Amino acid sequence: MITMKVFGLALDEDSQVPVLILKDREEKTVLPIWIGAMEAMAISLALNEVKLPRPMTHDLLLNTIHDLGGSVASVSITSLSEGTYYAEIEVDVRDERKRIDSRPSDAIALALRADVPIMVAPGVFEQMAAEGKSTGSVVAFGAEDADKWTEILEKFTNDETKYKM
Repeated sequence: MITMKVFGLALDEDSQVPVLILKDREEKTVLPIWIGAMEAMAISLALNEVKLPRPMTHDLLLNTIHDLGGSVASVSITSLSEGTYYAEIEVDVRDERKRIDSRPSDAIALALRADVPIMVAPGVFEQMAAEGKSTGSVVAFGAEDADKWTEILEKFTNDETKYKM
């Protein structure tokens, strides 16, 4: 397994879809994963250490794991099939390691909250090459993208949100 870190979020220049950018520790290997807007928001909240008055879904999952006596050990992106990435959340419960199937975006949102390693199986990179998967579109990542996410996050206030969280 290759240990990765979240480099950041970007927007696909053509489709305007959020892209999660993972890099290895030496920043030589990059793995872009196209994700949904809500998933990008969940990851952005964790990256920016935004605390909300009520738990969001990934906070709830982490709280549940802890309250049941478990702990998140790591998350792994395990495979790529027909353009879809697959991941697992590794949870230690009562001296036993459980693997829970997950979307990569959810696993990474949880990993950021639990402060655990994000791993990618070497076969994922091999599969990317075999499927001819490339970024396809230009991923624009710069200060303006960070500013867009910051602007969205700043809209989350206790008094001004439509629905209380």
